[in-house]
Amino acid sequence: MWQPATERLQHFQTMLKTKLNVLTLRKEPLPTVIFHEPEAIELCTTTPLMKTRAHTGCKVTYLGKISTTGMQFLSGCTEKPVIELWKKHTLAREDVYPANALLEIRPFQVWLHHLDLKGEATVHMDTFQVARIAYCTADHNVSPNIFAWVYREINDDLSYQMDCHAVECESKLEAKKLAHAMMEAFKKTFHSMKSDGRIHRNSSSEEVSHELESDDG
Repeated sequence: MWQPATERLQHFQTMLKTKLNVLTLRKEPLPTVIFHEPEAIELCTTTPLMKTRAHTGCKVTYLGKISTTGMQFLSGCTEKPVIELWKKHTLAREDVYPANALLEIRPFQVWLHHLDLKGEATVHMDTFQVARIAYCTADHNVSPNIFAWVYREINDDLSYQMDCHAVECESKLEAKKLAHAMMEAFKKTFHSMKSDGRIHRNSSSEEVSHELESDDG
């Protein structure tokens, strides 16, 4: 049926208006956006992004290290180097803080956290691989509070040297606890290396652990 142009235009406008109304009703509201001036944003630089990790371990006085010779380490092999370290320590005792380190024995590593004058751990830490520890003991005549271990240090030219490290604990019992903790860490390391195929000989952890000394006294 033919319609005048004006009627067709009115009909088109009515249909268009209806469709726009439908689209308007179905349209979801836009989220409200709030803009802040730069001056309104406060940056807090004093609040740390993450909490400082609380270190666990035994507070000790690190006496230092000294090179030692030999390949077989038997009972009493650390007595001489410990005496030398103890003499150096007693001469400089006035300048040394009573507890200057925190010794943390883990399954595969030993961490020596150095403490500041306030007794808090610093970023400086010495790491010892348990697999490189050849001997440890808490039995020393110079002092029953000393715990020592012999460590195989790898140099830059791939050569190695055996160093004796020693720490003074607060008591004889603490020194014994460190010796037993080191033995447990060594056993876990041994079983892990054996399961990974890094130890091919048929030996038990008890046989290999003779290299480590942890006397009960």
